[in-house]
Amino acid sequence: MKKIFFIGTFFAFHWAFSQQKSSIKIVESKKIELTSELSKDKVDLYNQAFMKFVAALKDSDKEKVKTLVSDKIKYYMSDDMVSRLSGGISFDRKMEVYKSGYQKLYENETYSIIQYKYSDDKQNPPRDIINVIFENDGKILGVKPEYAE
Repeated sequence: MKKIFFIGTFFAFHWAFSQQKSSIKIVESKKIELTSELSKDKVDLYNQAFMKFVAALKDSDKEKVKTLVSDKIKYYMSDDMVSRLSGGISFDRKMEVYKSGYQKLYENETYSIIQYKYSDDKQNPPRDIINVIFENDGKILGVKPEYAE
């Protein structure tokens, strides 16, 4: 009986310390403030990359989506994230560039950002905006649709 108790205790102790402990930190989303304007060439390059991304989302081509995003986030992308993002973008409405510029993100790195609005949204500022953050090579680092309630 002592052997069984000892073996059980050993496995319980081992199991208790083998668990990975992780915590999720909730950070309040701050308003995106753009600095300076992107050049027309960069806006065209990034716009083409984003339109390919939207087409891949529309076709549910997860492999193509993963080729268009940055290597920094490729590891974190799951099928669930891609399907939720597909639900956050309206494929029936035409998008156009609203604003472009640079945004400082974590670790004080500066990335290019383009804000898209839907063509049929005539309000100023638009009710629905899609913020897309790009790396210098045109890979997408982040997409954040924002909709009015």
